[in-house]
Amino acid sequence: SSNLGGKVIVLTGTLRHFTRKEAKEHIERLGGIVTNSVSRKTDFVIAGENPGSKIDKARELGVKILTEDDFQRLLEEA
Repeated sequence: SSNLGGKVIVLTGTLRHFTRKEAKEHIERLGGIVTNSVSRKTDFVIAGENPGSKIDKARELGVKILTEDDFQRLLEEA
């Protein structure tokens, strides 16, 4: 089983190494669920450059925020 299996993930900001579509495909291939808005059900937010209001909402709710580098490490471990 993957470390992303069943996790609810939100992408925000501009990713350097992936298009949004590619990142979503990686997450879904590993069993994760990509949503567009941050809520208490969100397991973590992957934040690229200029993340906008989603990162503020994640901080407000105490949702774990991952950098693109963190995301790449997760993919390598899967």
